[in-house]
Amino acid sequence: MSWREQIEQELVKASEGLKNGNDGLARVCVRRAVAIASQHWAEQRNLPAWQGDAMHQLRQIQGETTFPYSVREAAQRLLTKVTEQAQSPMTTDPIADAHIILDHLNVGT
Repeated sequence: MSWREQIEQELVKASEGLKNGNDGLARVCVRRAVAIASQHWAEQRNLPAWQGDAMHQLRQIQGETTFPYSVREAAQRLLTKVTEQAQSPMTTDPIADAHIILDHLNVGT
């Protein structure tokens, strides 16, 4: 399966999760989609691939000062755990936040 198909599959699962009231599943799926995209983005630029799980990759996006603030802010919202939502911003639309990042990485589906 191509990386684009993997991203699309994760976004479909995320959408299904939201429709079924499973916000946690949606967040996990969009995080994986962003991780797949960030790996491809790095490969296309002959950069060392970002290592680690999806949360680690989101932290790298959040800290990448060359990325627009809106992209880093979307990563921050996707990083926020449900248990931390009172202290940190948390997304109410994880798929929209994922698309902000995917569009910036120029791998949107």
